[in-house]
Amino acid sequence: MSTELSAGTWTLDAAHSEVGFVVRHAGISKVRGKFTQAEATLVVGEGVTGSSVEATVQTASFDSNDANRDGHVKSADFFDVEQFPVMTFKSTGAEGGAEEFKLTGDLTIKETTLPVTFDVEFGGMAVDPFGATRAGFSATTQISRKAFGITWNAALEAGGVLVGDKVTINVDAAFVLPA
Repeated sequence: MSTELSAGTWTLDAAHSEVGFVVRHAGISKVRGKFTQAEATLVVGEGVTGSSVEATVQTASFDSNDANRDGHVKSADFFDVEQFPVMTFKSTGAEGGAEEFKLTGDLTIKETTLPVTFDVEFGGMAVDPFGATRAGFSATTQISRKAFGITWNAALEAGGVLVGDKVTINVDAAFVLPA
Protein backbone atom coordinates (compact mmCIF):
# COMPACT_ATOMS: atom_id res chain seq x y z
CA MET A 1 0.00 0.00 0.00
CA SER A 2 1.30 3.44 -0.95
CA THR A 3 0.75 6.67 0.91
CA GLU A 4 1.47 8.78 -2.18
CA LEU A 5 -1.58 9.38 -4.36
CA SER A 6 -1.20 9.27 -8.15
CA ALA A 7 -2.16 12.41 -10.06
CA GLY A 8 -5.25 12.23 -12.26
CA THR A 9 -9.03 12.18 -12.15
CA TRP A 10 -10.43 9.52 -9.84
CA THR A 11 -14.05 8.36 -9.65
CA LEU A 12 -15.96 7.23 -6.57
CA ASP A 13 -16.45 3.49 -6.21
CA ALA A 14 -19.94 3.71 -4.71
CA ALA A 15 -20.07 -0.03 -3.95
CA HIS A 16 -17.15 0.40 -1.55
CA SER A 17 -18.09 3.81 -0.13
CA GLU A 18 -20.60 5.19 2.35
CA VAL A 19 -21.99 8.62 3.14
CA GLY A 20 -23.39 8.33 6.65
CA PHE A 21 -24.74 10.52 9.41
CA VAL A 22 -25.39 10.55 13.15
CA VAL A 23 -27.98 12.76 14.89
CA ARG A 24 -29.25 12.83 18.46
CA HIS A 25 -32.81 11.49 18.92
CA ALA A 26 -35.08 12.43 21.84
CA GLY A 27 -32.04 13.82 23.64
CA ILE A 28 -31.02 10.35 24.83
CA SER A 29 -29.82 8.27 21.89
CA LYS A 30 -28.31 8.62 18.44
CA VAL A 31 -29.79 7.65 15.10
CA ARG A 32 -27.45 6.56 12.34
CA GLY A 33 -28.13 6.24 8.65
CA LYS A 34 -26.69 6.65 5.21
CA PHE A 35 -27.33 7.77 1.67
CA THR A 36 -27.08 4.85 -0.73
CA GLN A 37 -26.57 6.79 -3.97
CA ALA A 38 -23.60 9.09 -4.36
CA GLU A 39 -21.20 10.13 -7.10
CA ALA A 40 -17.90 11.96 -6.74
CA THR A 41 -14.84 12.97 -8.69
CA LEU A 42 -11.44 13.51 -7.12
CA VAL A 43 -8.89 15.45 -9.15
CA VAL A 44 -5.41 14.93 -7.75
CA GLY A 45 -2.89 17.59 -8.63
CA GLU A 46 0.29 18.75 -6.97
CA GLY A 47 -0.10 17.67 -3.35
CA VAL A 48 -3.13 18.11 -1.13
CA THR A 49 -3.52 21.82 -1.89
CA GLY A 50 -3.55 21.20 -5.64
CA SER A 51 -6.35 18.65 -5.50
CA SER A 52 -10.14 18.99 -5.48
CA VAL A 53 -13.29 16.94 -5.03
CA GLU A 54 -16.90 17.31 -6.14
CA ALA A 55 -19.71 15.08 -4.90
CA THR A 56 -23.44 14.67 -5.45
CA VAL A 57 -25.74 12.68 -3.18
CA GLN A 58 -29.30 11.66 -4.10
CA THR A 59 -31.45 12.75 -1.14
CA ALA A 60 -34.12 10.14 -1.94
CA SER A 61 -31.52 7.45 -1.18
CA PHE A 62 -31.75 8.32 2.54
CA ASP A 63 -31.82 5.12 4.62
CA SER A 64 -31.97 4.97 8.42
CA ASN A 65 -33.22 1.38 8.55
CA ASP A 66 -36.76 2.51 9.46
CA ALA A 67 -39.22 2.97 6.58
CA ASN A 68 -41.53 5.32 8.51
CA ARG A 69 -38.69 7.59 9.59
CA ASP A 70 -37.15 7.49 6.10
CA GLY A 71 -40.45 8.58 4.56
CA HIS A 72 -40.73 11.48 7.01
CA VAL A 73 -37.15 12.62 6.44
CA LYS A 74 -37.68 12.54 2.66
CA SER A 75 -40.80 14.73 3.05
CA ALA A 76 -41.00 18.53 2.98
CA ASP A 77 -40.41 18.56 6.77
CA PHE A 78 -36.75 17.65 6.16
CA PHE A 79 -35.07 17.06 2.76
CA ASP A 80 -38.10 17.65 0.50
CA VAL A 81 -36.63 15.20 -2.03
CA GLU A 82 -39.26 16.05 -4.67
CA GLN A 83 -38.09 19.66 -4.84
CA PHE A 84 -34.43 19.10 -3.87
CA PRO A 85 -33.33 15.71 -5.24
CA VAL A 86 -29.59 16.23 -4.63
CA MET A 87 -27.18 17.70 -2.16
CA THR A 88 -23.72 18.65 -3.33
CA PHE A 89 -20.23 19.32 -2.06
CA LYS A 90 -17.54 21.19 -3.98
CA SER A 91 -14.14 21.66 -2.37
CA THR A 92 -12.60 25.11 -2.21
CA GLY A 93 -9.30 24.26 -0.52
CA ALA A 94 -7.26 21.83 1.50
CA GLU A 95 -4.43 22.11 3.97
CA GLY A 96 -2.33 19.71 5.94
CA GLY A 97 -0.23 16.69 5.28
CA ALA A 98 -0.65 13.85 2.81
CA GLU A 99 -2.15 11.44 5.35
CA GLU A 100 -4.31 13.81 7.45
CA PHE A 101 -5.68 17.10 6.22
CA LYS A 102 -8.62 19.50 6.33
CA LEU A 103 -10.81 19.73 3.24
CA THR A 104 -12.90 22.88 3.00
CA GLY A 105 -15.75 23.33 0.58
CA ASP A 106 -19.29 24.42 -0.13
CA LEU A 107 -22.05 22.05 0.98
CA THR A 108 -25.48 22.62 -0.55
CA ILE A 109 -28.54 21.10 1.09
CA LYS A 110 -31.94 22.20 -0.20
CA GLU A 111 -31.36 25.77 -1.36
CA THR A 112 -28.69 26.68 1.18
CA THR A 113 -24.95 26.62 0.49
CA LEU A 114 -22.56 26.96 3.42
CA PRO A 115 -18.83 26.37 3.90
CA VAL A 116 -17.87 23.22 5.83
CA THR A 117 -14.55 21.65 6.74
CA PHE A 118 -14.01 17.90 6.77
CA ASP A 119 -11.25 16.27 8.79
CA VAL A 120 -9.84 13.76 6.30
CA GLU A 121 -7.65 10.73 6.76
CA PHE A 122 -6.01 9.18 3.70
CA GLY A 123 -6.11 5.39 4.04
CA GLY A 124 -3.64 4.67 1.27
CA MET A 125 -3.44 3.60 -2.35
CA ALA A 126 -3.15 0.08 -3.75
CA VAL A 127 -3.63 -1.93 -6.92
CA ASP A 128 -6.35 -4.53 -6.41
CA PRO A 129 -6.21 -8.14 -7.75
CA PHE A 130 -8.06 -6.99 -10.89
CA GLY A 131 -5.49 -4.32 -11.77
CA ALA A 132 -7.49 -1.29 -10.64
CA THR A 133 -5.69 1.46 -8.73
CA ARG A 134 -7.70 2.38 -5.64
CA ALA A 135 -7.43 4.99 -2.90
CA GLY A 136 -9.35 5.24 0.36
CA PHE A 137 -10.33 8.16 2.55
CA SER A 138 -12.33 8.72 5.72
CA ALA A 139 -13.79 12.15 6.39
CA THR A 140 -15.99 13.69 9.05
CA THR A 141 -17.62 17.03 9.76
CA GLN A 142 -20.43 18.37 11.89
CA ILE A 143 -23.15 20.71 10.67
CA SER A 144 -26.22 22.46 12.07
CA ARG A 145 -29.25 21.13 10.20
CA LYS A 146 -31.13 24.35 11.08
CA ALA A 147 -28.49 26.38 9.22
CA PHE A 148 -29.48 24.46 6.09
CA GLY A 149 -33.18 25.20 6.57
CA ILE A 150 -34.05 21.79 8.05
CA THR A 151 -35.92 23.03 11.11
CA TRP A 152 -38.77 20.56 11.77
CA ASN A 153 -38.92 19.31 15.34
CA ALA A 154 -41.30 18.18 18.08
CA ALA A 155 -41.21 19.16 21.74
CA LEU A 156 -40.80 16.36 24.25
CA GLU A 157 -43.04 16.13 27.32
CA ALA A 158 -40.02 15.92 29.61
CA GLY A 159 -38.37 18.89 27.89
CA GLY A 160 -36.08 19.16 24.92
CA VAL A 161 -36.83 18.22 21.34
CA LEU A 162 -37.12 15.03 19.30
CA VAL A 163 -34.33 15.69 16.77
CA GLY A 164 -30.98 17.26 17.61
CA ASP A 165 -29.62 20.17 15.59
CA LYS A 166 -26.06 18.89 15.23
CA VAL A 167 -25.53 16.27 12.55
CA THR A 168 -22.22 14.47 12.14
CA ILE A 169 -21.48 13.48 8.56
CA ASN A 170 -19.12 10.53 8.08
CA VAL A 171 -17.76 9.60 4.67
CA ASP A 172 -15.79 6.47 3.88
CA ALA A 173 -14.80 6.78 0.25
CA ALA A 174 -13.01 4.50 -2.15
CA PHE A 175 -11.87 6.07 -5.41
CA VAL A 176 -10.65 4.33 -8.55
CA LEU A 177 -8.19 5.79 -11.06
CA PRO A 178 -9.45 4.85 -14.53
CA ALA A 179 -6.86 3.00 -16.61
